[in-house]
Amino acid sequence: MFTKANRDGYREALPGIGMKTLVYGERTLFTEFRMEAGSSLPAHAHAHEQTGYLVEGRIRLTIGTETFEAGQGDSWCIPGNTGHSAEILENSIAIEVFSPLREEYLPPGD
Repeated sequence: MFTKANRDGYREALPGIGMKTLVYGERTLFTEFRMEAGSSLPAHAHAHEQTGYLVEGRIRLTIGTETFEAGQGDSWCIPGNTGHSAEILENSIAIEVFSPLREEYLPPGD
């Protein structure tokens, strides 16, 4: 599967947080998040392992009991079923991979 870069197809995940699944396979899903300064991702957990890379911006990410201020080029891994949250400190772009595949993140019609 190949995907050409384009600005279409983003959907609002939460206020100030847009997401777009770029590509996926049988066991992994690759998603881009565009996040506005001042927005937040409330504490939650899911069965999927989640690895991320901050392309640009700055966020404060809490995984379990550990908090980390991530800047451009930083990365993280969130084990499945582990609580996590984020505060968006600057306009930011993150790329995240989920395994297993997150069905609810599949593009409409797929």
